[in-house]
Amino acid sequence: MNNLDEDYAAGVLENCTPPCLSLYQPTHRHHPDNQQDSIRFGNLVKTLEESLLKQVSKKEIRQLLEPFMALADDHGFWNHTSDGLAVLGAKDFFRIYKLQRPVAELAIAADSFHIKPLIRILQSADRYYVLGLNRQEVKLFEGNRDAMDEIELHQDVPRKLTDALGEELTDPHLTVASYGGKGGSQSTMHHGHGGKKDEVDKDAERFFRIVDRGILEHYSKPSGLPLILAALPEHHHTFHELSVNPFLTDDSIDIHPDSLPSIDELRVRAWQLMEPYYVARLAALVEEFNNARSQNLSDDNLAQVARAVVGGRVATLLIEAQREIPGRIIEATGDIEFGDLLHPELDDVLDDLAALALKMGGQVVIVPTDRMPTKTGIAAIYRY
Repeated sequence: MNNLDEDYAAGVLENCTPPCLSLYQPTHRHHPDNQQDSIRFGNLVKTLEESLLKQVSKKEIRQLLEPFMALADDHGFWNHTSDGLAVLGAKDFFRIYKLQRPVAELAIAADSFHIKPLIRILQSADRYYVLGLNRQEVKLFEGNRDAMDEIELHQDVPRKLTDALGEELTDPHLTVASYGGKGGSQSTMHHGHGGKKDEVDKDAERFFRIVDRGILEHYSKPSGLPLILAALPEHHHTFHELSVNPFLTDDSIDIHPDSLPSIDELRVRAWQLMEPYYVARLAALVEEFNNARSQNLSDDNLAQVARAVVGGRVATLLIEAQREIPGRIIEATGDIEFGDLLHPELDDVLDDLAALALKMGGQVVIVPTDRMPTKTGIAAIYRY
């Protein structure tokens, strides 16, 4: 699967040669619920086809929809889905993102990709990574309070010690050393301990460093998510000592994921560590919002916030997770045009504001209802 955080951070989703195809649907993790997922996907592809018939030739439609049709027929894929799916396609471009949260069904061909549902997921405050590590291999998991999945590692991040060190790897089972014999002659002895143990320890440290750099570059930097180490206690100090990843949490899980009965048990343990970080972060944002009010530097009035977002004045935007306000933002003025979500040219005002705030360099955080400091679905902290 493609890396949503990395693609978004690199601006990949902003550049598209029209027509740009966006398909979203909820999916299911288990049988028999997932049996209808591929059928629903096929129906959404037909919706894309009907929309494209009004824009391009049948030959172009076949080329654009070919990867979509191939995915529809990939039985292995549909047997291993998550909670939601996003598929984006255009000429010479195709991306598949498995999502850990359900999304509303949507199939649209437009001049740009429809990425607002992805922004909601990317900016959710409860996301994190778990790094499963031992001397021989590494695994990476993405989770939130409700779900966790193992991630297929980027090609530049080695999964195994042998992949990372290759020919530079020390043979851990055989040591060749020379000792002085009778008359000063040299005799060779083979053993599996002593100095060679130090070499094996150095191999592990080199492996850890390579993994640390790869995870930082391809996951932590693009996403900004906390990273929890899951490893045996003897590896905690070594990895924390050499890591240069500022997103690595001080607290770790004292067991390798393979030793746990299920991935859900790993999620439970991870969330026990993450929840205090999560609560503290939201509490700090709420406190910042309330303190800024006394200086007239925060607001929860939708119309005023919209104009401030367009003007580039918003530093931080808190959006209620389950709230939708049908309509759209007029980017030139910041005015709001309210309407019905079923209207093809209208969307969710809050999603539009999130996209614009990010475009202007602001921070956006999706917050659950019970932790929002306002009742309007939005809370903005201004730069000035």
